Amino acid sequence: MPSPAVEKVIPSRPHTLGGVPIARVLPVARQRQLGPFVFLDHMGPVDLPAGSGIDVGPHPHIGLATVTYLFEGALLHRDSLGSERIIRPGDINWMTAGRGIVHSERTPPGLRQAGSRLHGLQLWLALPQALEDAEPDFLHYPAESLPRGEVGGASIRVLCGTAYGMTSPVRTASRTLYAECLLPAGVALEVPEEEERAAYVVEGEVECEGERVSAGWMLVFAKGSVPVLRATTATRLALLGGDALDGPRHIHWNFVSSSRERIERARADWREGRFPKVPGDEGEPIPLPEDAPKPSRS
Repeated sequence: MPSPAVEKVIPSRPHTLGGVPIARVLPVARQRQLGPFVFLDHMGPVDLPAGSGIDVGPHPHIGLATVTYLFEGALLHRDSLGSERIIRPGDINWMTAGRGIVHSERTPPGLRQAGSRLHGLQLWLALPQALEDAEPDFLHYPAESLPRGEVGGASIRVLCGTAYGMTSPVRTASRTLYAECLLPAGVALEVPEEEERAAYVVEGEVECEGERVSAGWMLVFAKGSVPVLRATTATRLALLGGDALDGPRHIHWNFVSSSRERIERARADWREGRFPKVPGDEGEPIPLPEDAPKPSRS
């Protein structure tokens, strides 16, 4: 049974994206969202031989923001705004889809030729209803711009929001917590207070009030509790959370919206080629999954 601090224990599920194995954590039936987060993929770790790489061709988004964070490797981001940026370990790529954007993610040419290792997290955040059809935007934050500090023996980098006396420069649309935490074996870390909170174990193993989980598992914490995580081995984890969404969201393929009709319109726009192109990426766009289930409610 879950402890008083731990409300849910959620395993990841294996998938493949762009030729790379991933572990999908959100959404699941038991946890459709966490604060503003509605999607979490753990990419790798995977060794990409020389001559190969990840290839996620041009595809659309609406109603959300994507945030990409790497531990190893690099990804080349291009989008329909004309943005072109290589994301490296420790950087944050923050892309606001709003009313609609198209982007691609690929292994950069140099790494593709030499071979590389890829490991990282990609998350989606649902935009507040008032901003779901905002103008699309892309921002890049280099690793050196993100605050980092030591807390009781743990190394913390605050990627979004405020935690442990540090505030990230990343501009978010709502109150958001996102932090990378490195805990040596035996080190304990208290989880900051947020309306909704969770810890996802990237590497290693942690214990919280008798609940012990390893890489690929997420602990969702009860509101009002004071969770303390203790690393049983050297551990890397991500703390996630923030204010609850301002209403339910429908999620279908790459589209997130408070309106089913808006998602159906986006489907039609992609099918009919009405989304903008991605300059510099002439690869085949990812087709609409016509046989996918209808939008689910989160």
